[in-house]
Amino acid sequence: MRDPHEIIERPLLTEKSNAQAGLNKYHFRVRLDANKFEIAQAIQTIYAHQGVKVLSVNTMRVKGKKRRALVRGGKPGYSPTWKKAIVTTDRPLTLFEGV
Repeated sequence: MRDPHEIIERPLLTEKSNAQAGLNKYHFRVRLDANKFEIAQAIQTIYAHQGVKVLSVNTMRVKGKKRRALVRGGKPGYSPTWKKAIVTTDRPLTLFEGV
């Protein structure tokens, strides 16, 4: 099994994710090749000191947006495609210590 911090890249902090945190649903940016089982195991390993149990994991691929080139006459490109996971837990998580 891979390192849990390799699977979970970072938590996503948006207005929607902060609102759903009250329902014990947390949003994370994860690797594109990670599956739901690996994500659940990684979350339980990272937050083991809080005694968290993962109830469900929902995933989605977020397609990269089209970007214009900054130089004159440059070709347009795309921002990278990435994967988002919404993890439902049995208890609240503390994502950041001392905040």
